[in-house]
Amino acid sequence: MARVALRAAKEQARARGAAARQQKQARRGGLRSGAGRDGRDPLPLGAAVRSLITERGWEAPAAVGGVMGRWPQLVGPEVAQHCEPVRYDEEERSLQVRCDSTAWATQLRLLAPRLVARLNEDLGQGTVRVIKVRGPEAPSRSYGPLRAPGSRGPGDTYG
Repeated sequence: MARVALRAAKEQARARGAAARQQKQARRGGLRSGAGRDGRDPLPLGAAVRSLITERGWEAPAAVGGVMGRWPQLVGPEVAQHCEPVRYDEEERSLQVRCDSTAWATQLRLLAPRLVARLNEDLGQGTVRVIKVRGPEAPSRSYGPLRAPGSRGPGDTYG
């Protein structure tokens, strides 16, 4: 009987102590980190970014973003000098590449199957299905705020 009473008294004392500790921590500003590791400890930047990418489901866009930064290593310096990746469409799994001349656009279209295989080898199978190659962008034909009605710009002057 005495053992039961002693056990009950110890449990009550523990409960009062735990309640007192919680009140004390609340007065100090909440829980504090101790010597052991817990979920509130700071993370290294790389680990924090990896966990954010994983929890948001950004693995494929992040991997393709890395390709944009490593483009010269993947395609070679000569091709990288004339062609640059513009954007990645995740729904179509296509990479759009702009070339500075039509000759380089044709060359890249011929290299596209090999480049898709190399990108999928680096990023994971099925990340890039197709490469859409675009030639050089034409300059805008509007040269000023005042325009003649029906005018098509300087092209209609020269024939």
